[in-house]
Parts: sequence; structure tokens; C-alpha cells
Amino acid sequence: MQPWFPEAKLGIFIHYGIYSVKGTAESWYFRSSRLTKYRPYMKQIKGFTAKNYDPEYWAKLFKDAGAEYAVLTTKHHDGAALFDTKFSDLSVVKKSPAERDIVGPYCESLRKNGLKVGLYFTQCDWSAKDYTAKTWRPVKYFIDTYLLNKKHWKRFKEFHRSQLGEILTNYGKIDLLWFDGDWERSQADWDMKGLKQWLTENFPETVINSRIGSYGDYATPEQQMPTVRPDIPWEYCMTINNSWGYQPRDKNFKTPEQIVRIFSEIVSMGGNLLLDIGPKEDGTILPEQENVLRRLGEFIRANEKAVRGTDTFDGDVFSGGRTLSRDGKTLYCFSYEVTDKTVPVFVPGDRVTQVVLTRDGKALPFTKDGDKIWVKLSPEDYIYGTAVFSVSFDKDIREEN
Repeated sequence: MQPWFPEAKLGIFIHYGIYSVKGTAESWYFRSSRLTKYRPYMKQIKGFTAKNYDPEYWAKLFKDAGAEYAVLTTKHHDGAALFDTKFSDLSVVKKSPAERDIVGPYCESLRKNGLKVGLYFTQCDWSAKDYTAKTWRPVKYFIDTYLLNKKHWKRFKEFHRSQLGEILTNYGKIDLLWFDGDWERSQADWDMKGLKQWLTENFPETVINSRIGSYGDYATPEQQMPTVRPDIPWEYCMTINNSWGYQPRDKNFKTPEQIVRIFSEIVSMGGNLLLDIGPKEDGTILPEQENVLRRLGEFIRANEKAVRGTDTFDGDVFSGGRTLSRDGKTLYCFSYEVTDKTVPVFVPGDRVTQVVLTRDGKALPFTKDGDKIWVKLSPEDYIYGTAVFSVSFDKDIREEN
């Protein structure tokens, strides 16, 4: 595991592809259907223009949001690549009005703005002629749920590895590789062990997510936040509304207050939030999504000390989230219920030296009460529904008295 990843705390997920043209569910529109839905879905590539695609604007927005990395869908399960691949004609470079490589400028802009470069690449490809699927029928060489056409599967894996090699070698150093779509065949069919060995030997500094069988570097829960902290590095991927890609009918956007709280809870459990946006086909980002990113950035900048360079702290000491400074002398508490009353923190009162609001250092009134302290909060102490305050101790709180 590269040391930057568990320290990052926030990444931006970008689902951008031909599904953005009509706002259909990315690839899944034809997932369990026959060719009657496949053909109209794939025609969307003729409407993919990327005419307002501005990766520099994207990168600056992500930086302003407080992100340390971003992950772009280079190819979803539909097989339409956002890069100029030599191994298929199915790309936005060759088949769409955009006639441009999306991935290269994205990588350059992220690096220019000090962000780590992440690329999404699906294991499966529902348009590849040699792909042998387990669970959907339009693929030409489908046998049945259990059998595998070995000749075509071998050719598909060669195609898969070739395209994967393109995105890993044509755009400079790739910091993170985000796999998806591994569920349709077994680890042995995919040769996940061999794939990981190849990646480790040739791209040792690239962090690999968990969708490579059991060989990933970190866990990737999706749309359902864990209630117990995973015992390995982890990242929670989540949409701002209900959709990964652009869908104009989906207006169910989470509020900045919701996102700030979710982010705070994830940080308290030592994870990263990978927050998804779905740009329109022309490359513009929805104002509702941009607003959430900018508000989250305000919160992170105001509470940087509590977010980064901290450790998790086990123990039921506070009803909200909490992190601990590396020296153990400062406990950061995340209060989620806006109040003008006192809140208890269950720590030895005789070891507390001060309590301050993290964002500006304002001293907060508190009283000592044996094995706890009572901290006075006011509504104005909260940013988007969350107040962060620090409790300082005379020595490492993890040490015995």
C-alpha cells in the first residue's frame, strides 16, 4: 500500500461515457436484455461530443473540494473506451463526434493541480466479440451459466490485458487502478493471481482496489457505509444523487449537510470517501453536484487538522465522530446535532488542558466532571450541520495515568 492512499480521505469518482448522452443507466440498460436494447444504447456514441470538456476546470474543482485524487471511467461494461485504443474501434476517439482522447488531458490536468491520478477499468466487456459471459445472452460466445468457451476466453483475456496495458503506459504514472466487473467469472477464469503479479512487477507504485478477486490493496464498499471499521485500508464509494452517470430525471441530490456528515463518519473510521459525479455528455458538471463539492471543500479546509494527519480512536468517548492526533494529545470530536447545550466527552477531566473550536481556535467553555467533561456548543459553531472541536490533554491520552 502506498502511504498517500490512507491519508487522502477524499477522492472524486467520475462516471463519464456514452451513457451520458441520453442519461441511460450506464451499461446496465441492456444488461439483462437482448439486442433490442443493446443497439439503441450503443447509438448514443453518435451524440457524445465532449464539446465543453474542460479537464483543467474539473481538476481545480476537485482540488477546491478538498480531494487528493480522482478516478475516471476509462471504459465501462458497454466497452466504449474514452481513450484511443489500438485494439478496438469502439472508442469515442473513432466513433463519436468528440474525436478526442478524454483520458490523456484528464491525467495531465490532475497532475498539474497536485492530484493523484486514478483510472477505472472494467474487467468485463459486454461488446467484445470474444467475451464469454455467465449471465447475459447477447454475447456471441455465451455457452451457459457454467461452461466457458476457452478459445474465445483466451482471446478476450489477451484483448483485456492489451487495453489495460494501454491506459497504464500511455499516460504516465497511474497512481490508482480502480477495477470493476469481476463478478461474471471466477478468480481462476480471470487469472486474478497472474494479473496482480503482472501489475506488481510492472507498476509497483499503483494502488489496486478490491475488485480483482482477493488480490486488491484495499476494500471498496459501495453505496452502503460499513458500520464497523474494516481491518484493512478502505474507501467508500457513493453517489451524490441516486445515479453514477448523468441522469436528468434523477433530482434526488444529497445536501451538503448529508455529505459532510457522511464524510466525517468515514474519516472517523479511518477510511476515504470516493464521491461520484456524472458529467453531461458535453463534459459539464451539474451545478447541484458542483455545489456539494465546493461546500464539502469549505468544511475540509476549516477542519483540516481533524481530517488529515490523524488516527482513529476506539472507545465510546463521544456520541459523534472522533479522530486523534498522531501524538495522542488532541482528540477531535465531530458533533452532528446542532445544539446550544453542553455535550459530554468521556475522558479524564483532570488531564484536559483546553477545548477549542477546530476551525478558528475559539475557546469553548467546558466543565470537568470526573471521568468526563461537558463542552458548551452554540449553533454558530456548526458548518453544514457539523461542529468539530478539539480536546487537548497534558500527555498522550492512550497512556495510562
